[in-house]
Amino acid sequence: MRDFAASDNPAVQTQLDRLAALSLPQGRFGLETIRELLNRLGNPQASIPPAFHVAGTNGKGSTCAYLRAMLEAQGLRVHSATKPHLVRYNERIRLAGALISNDLLAELLAEVLDIGADLNPSFFEVTTAAMFLAFARVPADVCVIEVGLGGRFDATNVLETAVACGIATLGIDHEAFLLREEVGVPQDPLARIAFEKASIAKPGVPLVTQAYPRDIAAEVARTAAAHGAPLIMRGAEWWAKAGDDGITYRDRHGELILPLPTLAGAHQADNAALAVALLRHQDVIAVSEAAMAEGISSARWPARLQLLGAGPLTALVPGRKVWLDGGHNPDAGLAIAEFFATNLAPGASTGSARAGLIHVSNPNPAQPEPVEGSAQRVHLIIGMLANKDPGAIIAPLHDRLLSVSVVPAPGHEAHPPEAFAAYTDLPVRSFADVKTALSDLPAQGDVLIAGSLYLAGEVLRLNLEVPD
Repeated sequence: MRDFAASDNPAVQTQLDRLAALSLPQGRFGLETIRELLNRLGNPQASIPPAFHVAGTNGKGSTCAYLRAMLEAQGLRVHSATKPHLVRYNERIRLAGALISNDLLAELLAEVLDIGADLNPSFFEVTTAAMFLAFARVPADVCVIEVGLGGRFDATNVLETAVACGIATLGIDHEAFLLREEVGVPQDPLARIAFEKASIAKPGVPLVTQAYPRDIAAEVARTAAAHGAPLIMRGAEWWAKAGDDGITYRDRHGELILPLPTLAGAHQADNAALAVALLRHQDVIAVSEAAMAEGISSARWPARLQLLGAGPLTALVPGRKVWLDGGHNPDAGLAIAEFFATNLAPGASTGSARAGLIHVSNPNPAQPEPVEGSAQRVHLIIGMLANKDPGAIIAPLHDRLLSVSVVPAPGHEAHPPEAFAAYTDLPVRSFADVKTALSDLPAQGDVLIAGSLYLAGEVLRLNLEVPD
């Protein structure tokens, strides 16, 4: 049930129970089922407002958050679809700026589940169909839609109103789905990931991307060309660089000087720049430089290097910062480690990062080189699904840790303490839950809670910071 959350609304809970019974039929990949489901519903995906469609391994959710904030700063009504939810299923569908209401959510889920019962749809297909119905029936000016898993066979890839598609950073994740054996696809793992993500490209619709290593960039270019999509790649069609005072962005339309994000992490300047590039390389939705700047400053994206506020959990470690991140793959681990290496020394800012993160997927970071000698050590509380790489978060942080505490990933099989022991010289202790782990920490030192979005959602719930 954890994937589908719980609701205190009986009508919503009834539909969540039905969703919980669904699973992806073994070995079934493709868009045939979602297309048939939407056909029965009147093809709402063809009548939603103009849309931005964003894929990527890391950064796609943040990019969508920046897009939404910029568009709303322009005064537009914005529908947005992001995933996964952290606490409430309603977080997946935002209508004209507000989370979908319980009444409408229950109604739409029931409609989709009833009409498609004989199709044996997956959780993701039902969710996507309900999202398209909501977007088609509630008035708005523009949509922002985050890809769920991969791109080529993601249920959102039936979208028909895209004005621009985007790809954030690329890395290895969800190997069981994205690297499964198949004839006629790239065999190199990262090239295969690039192929899957870039396959959201659509004829005549700009595909706006970050910069990647040469072989990966070539695969993105090949896939874009195969779909007839103009390729707008960083380093070729647009450029961005962040300094102490802001982001300098440049493309064929000219140069902009924009503020640094308030979202924490060096990588957020890259995500904000991608959102700007998406807006500037389409000609359907007009957004001013002032609105872009306001959106960069106002964007919020929970559980991504989020500094928790006052609440029941943080009260257990008074006077200390408690950071929360749902990252669970190697690229996320590198981003988190770089943040703690360069931003949390005494006197350093806890807002936007100054230092650069060189992703394997992005050889042209927005930021300058890391500042030496400014690392600060933290206590790590980690809970990670058993099918994830146990070294993804802890290995990059190994020399910045004061202690390691392992907790469950709520509702899922999780790595035991011994899975993390190989990546640190510190004792690895096990606790029944986050509250117990926090209560048992030494008296000094800030805290990072990381490793799973399921854990992150539980932390937000317990600290009374439910996303709205």
